[in-house]
Amino acid sequence: MYLGIDLGTSAVKIVLVDDAQRVVASRSRSLTVSSPRPGHCEQDPAQWIEATFATLDALKADHARELAEVEGIGLSGQMHGATLLDASHRPLRPCILWNDGRSFAECAELERRWPALRTTTGNKAMPGFTAPKLLWVARHEPEIFAATKLVLQPKAYLRLVLTGEAIEDVSDASGSLWLDVSSRDWSDEGLAATALSRRQMPRLVEGCAPAARLRSELAQRWGMTGRPMIAGGAGDNPAGAIGIGAINPGAAFISLGTSGALLVPTETIAANPERVVHTFCHAVPDRWIQAGAILSAASCLAWIARLLGIPETELLAPLGLRPRAPSPVSFLPYLSGERTPHDDPDVRGMLDGISHATDRDAIVQAVLEGVAFALADCRDVLAETGLVIAEADVIGGGSRSRFWLSVLANVLNVPVHRFADGETGAAFGAARLGRLAVTGEAIDAVCTAPQRVETFEPDGALAQAYAERLPQWRRLYRPRR
Repeated sequence: MYLGIDLGTSAVKIVLVDDAQRVVASRSRSLTVSSPRPGHCEQDPAQWIEATFATLDALKADHARELAEVEGIGLSGQMHGATLLDASHRPLRPCILWNDGRSFAECAELERRWPALRTTTGNKAMPGFTAPKLLWVARHEPEIFAATKLVLQPKAYLRLVLTGEAIEDVSDASGSLWLDVSSRDWSDEGLAATALSRRQMPRLVEGCAPAARLRSELAQRWGMTGRPMIAGGAGDNPAGAIGIGAINPGAAFISLGTSGALLVPTETIAANPERVVHTFCHAVPDRWIQAGAILSAASCLAWIARLLGIPETELLAPLGLRPRAPSPVSFLPYLSGERTPHDDPDVRGMLDGISHATDRDAIVQAVLEGVAFALADCRDVLAETGLVIAEADVIGGGSRSRFWLSVLANVLNVPVHRFADGETGAAFGAARLGRLAVTGEAIDAVCTAPQRVETFEPDGALAQAYAERLPQWRRLYRPRR
């Protein structure tokens, strides 16, 4: 048996997977995000530990026999968060999250200090990444920066609690802006640019490699017969790729979680940082992922549901299975700023074209379309690197909506595929990495593609209508700076 633990932004999700790669059980526990000031997004690391332990305790209550047989554990998690620890490995402050926009000024400072940043990391310095956050802390919270002895991203902190060891995988480390993505190692020059060194960084491993064993007292707490090996694991999107077997070039997929992304695995680095294409190491050796990322995806649907006081399923139900035409309303999904292609933490969302005739369905459809148009921006900048999307699988909570997948197929004008359990992709991928760390099996033999349960084909006339709407939608963007 193998366990996959996904430390997301909105929830911790855990899946228990057997030797036949069947999900035996899954559990989740919600998390909350705090925003002490506009543009600031933080989480208390204690929340992550409490939610993970509570979820595993719940699994033990009704799947004790299966949990006892766990041999390998994989971790996936939200990327880019800055978890600052003191000499006793206690958090010094709440974790600054991936969608926090406070360090925009520090990004320019970091690129000035380290001219080789884009060449080395394959990325542009943006507020979401970890390194600029440390410059912000050094400037605004110098006493905390001085006390910082270890900097971890969220899932690495969870691993520290589970194992007692500070270890990170190279895919998650790619999102720090301290990693040389070609050599898959820390950049001493990059660390020095933020007044840090390797002594404050975790040890690096590949995502499918053994990392450390679960603490004996925790194995006893959850009734495990041995001390399971914990794999290197992966950032949430690389883990999602492992979960759907997207490890070879051309296997494009869309992640519709709290944030969104259009991602393509590659055998070589195809960086385009000037257009805010992200370059990450994959969770398996000798592979990389090129991605366009948007900061708000399924969270946009959650926002409109919260605003209207109506559950998401009730908002979606009247829309049916596919759109008949684009909504007369346009929506910019920049509720937390935007990454690809704008790198603009200050821009905010917009509803445009509202009239007395506008009804709820038109607004909800516009929200879904706005996310799809933002992913079309990602498609176009990836195409500039030579990565042309011919079809795409979809994972994440948003993949449950057939209407949304039909919108995506027509906006992107490519076939879009759905899996039966696409919303558990990252946790399932983590479980696969846990298995590989234990068995040493061939990666291709374990990381197979699950069966697609449905394909959404673009409709010629509708796809053309969306193609005509896209330039109008793009003209709504107005940078504040």
